[in-house]
Amino acid sequence: MPPAACQAQACNLHDCLNKHTYNPDKCNHILRELYLCCQQFYDQTNNQGESTACPMPRVVKRWLTDHPPKR
Repeated sequence: MPPAACQAQACNLHDCLNKHTYNPDKCNHILRELYLCCQQFYDQTNNQGESTACPMPRVVKRWLTDHPPKR
C-alpha cells in the first residue's frame, strides 16, 4: 500500500460525517471500510506500518471484533 494507506477511506468517512452532521450511525459502512483497509495494511506490514489515516493496530482489531458485520 502507498505511504498514505487508507487515506481515501478516511476522506470518505470525513465527507460522510460532514454530510450527516457527525451522526456516525449513518456512516458505519464507511467506517467499516476504513477499518478493514487499516487491518489489511497492518497485516501486510506485520503491525509495523504507520498511516495517518489509521488508528493503532489494537484499536482497529478491537473495533472490528466489537462490530461484526451485520447479516
